[in-house]
Amino acid sequence: MTGYHRRSIAEISMYRVKQLFGGHLLLRDYDEQVADTMAMICVLNKMTLAGMPETIRVA
Repeated sequence: MTGYHRRSIAEISMYRVKQLFGGHLLLRDYDEQVADTMAMICVLNKMTLAGMPETIRVA
């Protein structure tokens, strides 16, 4: 069971990307596919960050 948790988190992340941006890549060149995927992940990270509450220490 070593590494299962990490793999599960990666699979959930890819599921979220596919649900938001579609389940396929439009580009044929591998390097362009990688760049397109990285752009999708960057946008997903910004959307996730925008939805997270900002915590402030009171005392």
